Amino acid sequence: MPKFNLSWLYLIIATMLILLWLSSEGGTASKVVTYDEFQQYIRNGYVSKVVGFDDNTVEAYIKQDYINTVFKEDAERAKRNPIISTEAPSRESLGEFIQKEKDEMHYDGSISYEKRQNTLGTLLWQLWPLALTVLFFIWIFRRMGGGAGGTGGIFSVGKSKAQLFEKDNSVKVTFKDVAGLSEAKQEVQEIVEFLKEPQKYTELGGKIPKGALLVGPPGTGKTLLAKAVAGEADVPFFSLAGSDFVEMFVGVGASRVRDLFRQAKEKAPCIVFIDEIDAVGRARAKAAAMGGNDERENTLNQLLTEMDGFGSNSGVIILAATNRVDVLDQALLRAGRFDRQIHVDLPDLNERKAIFGVHLRPIKMDKNVDVDLLARQTPGFSGADIANVCNEAALIAARHKKKVVEKQDFLDAVDRIVGGLEKKTKITTEEERRSIAIHEAGHATISWLLEYANPLIKVTIVPRGRALGAAWYLPEERQITTKEQMLDEMCATLGGRAAEEMFIGRISSGAMNDLERVTKQAFAMITYMGMSDKLPNLCYYNPNQEYAFNKPYSEKTAELIDEEVKRMINEQYERAKNILREHQEGHNQLAQQLIEKEVIFAEDVEHIFGKRPWASRSEEIMSANEISKEYKEAAEKEKEPPTEGKDKEEDKQ
Repeated sequence: MPKFNLSWLYLIIATMLILLWLSSEGGTASKVVTYDEFQQYIRNGYVSKVVGFDDNTVEAYIKQDYINTVFKEDAERAKRNPIISTEAPSRESLGEFIQKEKDEMHYDGSISYEKRQNTLGTLLWQLWPLALTVLFFIWIFRRMGGGAGGTGGIFSVGKSKAQLFEKDNSVKVTFKDVAGLSEAKQEVQEIVEFLKEPQKYTELGGKIPKGALLVGPPGTGKTLLAKAVAGEADVPFFSLAGSDFVEMFVGVGASRVRDLFRQAKEKAPCIVFIDEIDAVGRARAKAAAMGGNDERENTLNQLLTEMDGFGSNSGVIILAATNRVDVLDQALLRAGRFDRQIHVDLPDLNERKAIFGVHLRPIKMDKNVDVDLLARQTPGFSGADIANVCNEAALIAARHKKKVVEKQDFLDAVDRIVGGLEKKTKITTEEERRSIAIHEAGHATISWLLEYANPLIKVTIVPRGRALGAAWYLPEERQITTKEQMLDEMCATLGGRAAEEMFIGRISSGAMNDLERVTKQAFAMITYMGMSDKLPNLCYYNPNQEYAFNKPYSEKTAELIDEEVKRMINEQYERAKNILREHQEGHNQLAQQLIEKEVIFAEDVEHIFGKRPWASRSEEIMSANEISKEYKEAAEKEKEPPTEGKDKEEDKQ
């Protein structure tokens, strides 16, 4: 059946009114007669007025006393306006006839001559401005209805924009599609189980948490976890973003919050998921002078009241996600609103293996692809980064017209994401290539010789992204970092600038990124971690820096911090120069190999400096060496000539 439209009703009413007007008793009952009959009515004295028109038609008004005689059965309808019409031979003959009857005293009425008007045309001419105005307003309301008001128009602008997923919905994501995150999955899975079997928990007197907040860095799977809850839960699931409460109209945010919870209570038990809740849950201003956004604060106040206010809100569980929990209002985080904060952190080695397993399912892979190697090669990658690696590898393989995705495609994908696009056609002079090689060899030399520096995988002087050269390391996955580890990393970062100064005699702009990193790290060590000799055990970190205009220390302390930062960086810079001075010959060999080969691996560095002696880091060093060998084998395989038996297209490729 076609959907009912309100315009149909308007059309039906207008048609009925027109028909009623045409058939009403108040309408004109005009009777058409012959010219002879008209003349007879004039002679008999039945007519009170005659009107002649320019088209020779004639209208005559019948006197009230003779209505029954002329109209007979239509007399009742004709009483208000009794008119007969006929057609005269001409105006002249009509005038002569009327004048003759007047002379003979048969007609005592009047006669007038008028121009025939098009009644319908006149009516349309009078009504078209009104019709145009009505159409204009209809167009305006429809435009406004499709904009700010959503599907319901401007009159429903305060309605919730939440998307409802019922039991038989299109969400096909389940907990099997969420790899890793075992603790987080257990927390949210318990909420789903409570809604399915509440008596299991209520028998012991327990109550389900009213809300759970998913906290973690971007790309770690917070929204994916919520999608899995929507796919697994047998209850209605409302999904919306924090920005959906924000609107240009005053009071709309609070109205949408009320409407959302009204719908949720009608569907209870149910789950409401608010993604990026920091858009509406940011901490309220603590002083009027700070100039807080009243509309946003009113929306937050309404949200706080609905989550845990005076009224009952049983059966509605709130899930929310954010990567900026530090800016949320404390009233929003308290128990009774968000009872649980579920931390969704970056995946470790085993979790990365599981995530690779999920994203590699639809990809046609070569049998030689080692998932363990890929997991070890991607420390610090989030779930979104790993999904990007798998997709990028498939695109690279398709670009080279391969039938399966090989190991080299995954290595190239990781390099592409970490270092950027390789630019082999970028023009560099011999002097620039030598400067870049000495710079990168300085990083590689010091990182190889320091105990806590990250193990090296490969070094290249081929430009990638915005960098003229790059070095790949395998960072240790540690939970805490000591001062010695940070200082070794800082020294290795300054190795490039130190090598330029020592072996070229001048410094360049190539170390700008290195200097930026060590400066930030030194300030963090001194002001946040208390790792300074002159400012020990002090932390100037302020979590509420959003409205803080003053530094939490004096100007004298600021000068001392600057001095300590300079001292720490200069000490590590001198340390880097001393190490390079002791191993000058090895550094020069490394730089020369870089100029000749453009890419060298950990095995090449080992031939020059020998094996790294640090037994405490043997596992990390061994993993880095294995990954470096994989890179070297893949690079050598690319340089091999095509074997016989391959078709011409593959040989060309």
